[in-house]
Amino acid sequence: MKPVIGITAGFNHRREKHLLSDYYVQAVENSGGIPVILPSVDIEVVDRLYEMVDGLIFSGGCDVDPHLFGETPQKGIGEITPKRDQFELCLAQKALKGTKPVLGICRGIQVLNIAAGGSLYQDISGVTVQEHDQKAPEWFPFHEVEILENSLLFKIIGRKKIKVNSFHHQAVKNLGQGLKKVGWTNDGIIEAVESISEGKTILGVQWHPECNWDRAKDSKALFEFLVNSAREKKGVVL
Repeated sequence: MKPVIGITAGFNHRREKHLLSDYYVQAVENSGGIPVILPSVDIEVVDRLYEMVDGLIFSGGCDVDPHLFGETPQKGIGEITPKRDQFELCLAQKALKGTKPVLGICRGIQVLNIAAGGSLYQDISGVTVQEHDQKAPEWFPFHEVEILENSLLFKIIGRKKIKVNSFHHQAVKNLGQGLKKVGWTNDGIIEAVESISEGKTILGVQWHPECNWDRAKDSKALFEFLVNSAREKKGVVL
């Protein structure tokens, strides 16, 4: 059997709808996994949901409530979704303690960092003049990211520098406990983090590999690694 990969969904509180781009579904399916969309439900079922999947993707989306990392909202903060924040933070805390492979994408890297006790820049326009919200096709590689050689991310990508797409105005500020910086831009913004613990496959990236998994081998490699890691943890041989 193929490994089941749970993907968190966005939530539109005005229309009471859960939302997820088909990019994520296609990326997992074409990498050999079974994608399952996880809605923002009551945190009482988080343990059961975690048991049901073999790996997790925390997807992109709205800003995270700054109260969750001990700050009040500042000028530049975008839309927040309390229902999603509550669910994903609980699931991320469970995932950080567990052994199943995890990939955080854009908002996902931020949720993982907050769950580990870290914080965010609520709006990076105050700390950099480099553009991180591209006005270009979603698949287009926009800026460079430098990768730490002694890291899981380097093992997956195999290169010290890559070009990535970019759609964000927030970023990791203070690192959460048990995480390390493994990717950054030349302005110092953190673009990738991973667990410092051996035996844990927890990786977060600030860019959007789901938008160009079928065009960029670096992006496809991230999803293939996640699915293969989930398969190995599950003990499934195809």
